[in-house]
Amino acid sequence: MKMALALSSEAQDLLFREARTANTFTDEPVGDEQMRAIYDLVKYAPTAMNQQPLRVLLVRGPEARERLVGLMSPGNRAKTAAAPLVAILAADLDFHEELPKVFPHFAGAKDLFADEAARAQSARFNATLQVGYFILGVRAAGLAAGPMAGYDAAGIDKEFFDGDHTVLAVVNIGRPGENAWFDRLPRLSYDEVVTTV
Repeated sequence: MKMALALSSEAQDLLFREARTANTFTDEPVGDEQMRAIYDLVKYAPTAMNQQPLRVLLVRGPEARERLVGLMSPGNRAKTAAAPLVAILAADLDFHEELPKVFPHFAGAKDLFADEAARAQSARFNATLQVGYFILGVRAAGLAAGPMAGYDAAGIDKEFFDGDHTVLAVVNIGRPGENAWFDRLPRLSYDEVVTTV
């Protein structure tokens, strides 16, 4: 019988079944080479018209970390302060400027996004897809991710970006530490989610 999935069982566990949102981390550093390898993997995942609007700001310096921690919700501050690496994942609201490079076979692609509101909506949607790919990439590197949405979004945008980016998620990255996991929560079954017409 042919397997339903092409990924090995080990890869399925690494990316999905045994992967968890980490709440604590060891102090083992996460290097630039690891982050480059993660990006070089996930950059191939699809976005509409190959927009690729995700921008990643790695927060390594203590001063930048302190500024970010102050903008996190109280329940997320200690986790963000202690993680070996923190990534701010944002949507580039001017992604259309790159379309001549990333979607070169359609000369008018950039002009389709002249409307600022429509462009922002597309940027957020496609960058949010890329946030999911990024988390899977972190897992593929054998690391744990702790994605969070509890923060002052306007404050992060003002503190770290110049108006053409908007934060979508803050992700703590590293090797899981002591008591890193909460209990696994229930998942909806196939029949609860999937219908056929």
